Amino acid sequence: MVDVISQLGAVSRRVSTEQRDGEESHVQSLEQTYPSPIDDVWDAVTNPERIVRWFLPVSGDLRLGGRYQLEGNAGGEVLECEPPADGRAGYRITWEFGGGKSWVTVRLEGQGESTRFVLEHVARVADIPAEMWQTYGPGATGVGWDGGLLGLGLHLGATEGSLSPAEAAAWAGTEEGRRFYSGAAEAWGRAHVEAGADPDVVADNVKATTSFYTGVA
Repeated sequence: MVDVISQLGAVSRRVSTEQRDGEESHVQSLEQTYPSPIDDVWDAVTNPERIVRWFLPVSGDLRLGGRYQLEGNAGGEVLECEPPADGRAGYRITWEFGGGKSWVTVRLEGQGESTRFVLEHVARVADIPAEMWQTYGPGATGVGWDGGLLGLGLHLGATEGSLSPAEAAAWAGTEEGRRFYSGAAEAWGRAHVEAGADPDVVADNVKATTSFYTGVA
């Protein structure tokens, strides 16, 4: 059993469209506070031996200028890498998948025995197939990141329950999994409406996103 409701409520989500490096870009961010000190959270999100326990197996040279590869998923380059110092840490990577390229930034802020985790995903509007955004909106990638934060939350003890990465695909088809993914899709829909999107269009996006992740029309 996984405490789906608590996990969904623990994450803050934001959607915007803004200029980044002179290009119109979709920007999505997720934020959650974990009950672990910054050094432990940093190790959890940068140590391959721990990443595989909550996300995916990763290989490569995980340092500034190196390249990484997630098994069966994205790869890319490490553009920034700042280990914990003065209560802050973070990294920035390219996210290269299916011939496309976007950018992911992770920032950590120590808060005593807890750590604020912020993930930002930036994709140029011109690089996203128009039909994909029209069909799914920000939920297409956002819900996937919600799954990542769920895994990290379980790993760090922020969320009650147990779910290994190897079990995640099958779990998506369970009643509990469907509740999580539909709830995440709805949460991204609310964030999109708050950013100014048409509520009727967003409602269709939420349905399509939920169906994509759960396999239920």
